[in-house]
Amino acid sequence: MPVGKTARERQIPLHDEAAEALRVVLGLRAKVADRMLPDERTGDLVRFVFVWRGKLMSGRHLFGAPLKRVCAATGLVDARDRPTVTMHRFRHTLGTELAERGAKLHTIMSVLGHESPQMTMVYARISDAEVLRDYQSVLEPGVMIAGAGAEVIRSGNLGESAVDWLRSNFLKTALELGHCLRLPSEGPCECDLYLSCSRFVTTPCYAPRLRERRRLELSLADDARARSWSREVERHCAVARRVEQLLTDLGEELE
Repeated sequence: MPVGKTARERQIPLHDEAAEALRVVLGLRAKVADRMLPDERTGDLVRFVFVWRGKLMSGRHLFGAPLKRVCAATGLVDARDRPTVTMHRFRHTLGTELAERGAKLHTIMSVLGHESPQMTMVYARISDAEVLRDYQSVLEPGVMIAGAGAEVIRSGNLGESAVDWLRSNFLKTALELGHCLRLPSEGPCECDLYLSCSRFVTTPCYAPRLRERRRLELSLADDARARSWSREVERHCAVARRVEQLLTDLGEELE
């Protein structure tokens, strides 16, 4: 989607019915010869889809007005006959649904066009039960875990203040393949090598992603080998071996 109020492009899931309806509109637009209009933020000339008599249709005209009519027809209005469902409510509903169904922080940020995790954490807080379940899957006694940070948990060396912080901020620690247990008092992480970081921990629920990452690294190593990029081969193979070790520590199959 085009940039919004945060000047970031948005990625949205598109239902099959919506995609088909959009194809129909695009087909109709392809038959019309009209001038391109400048994007109000970037200044680039764009051939917009929803245009009427040379002017760009607003979101309120396309969605807000029809939604208002539907609310009136179905009785979804307050005592002053104002709609109880608004365009922005759909956005918040989407964010909440994504959080409660286990979507990762960066996924929600991408879909909603958020610039910072703090903006997205509004939805994560709504999903306390989901966050608690994810937290318990890593930090509860007896859970199978792996990674350099696993021993700290097993030995009970996480202090009370550290555990309290993790309880309230656990979703922020989510990474692609596990969680980072680095605490605010330790300052920002100096590298992205979290697979071998002493603060990294992962669980069996990440096994499918770990296997996918292993396959990707092996594929990239093969590609680098074909191009005679020896250092790239070494790098990708090293990551693949580390992922294999994590899977082994978790008692999971490599494939």
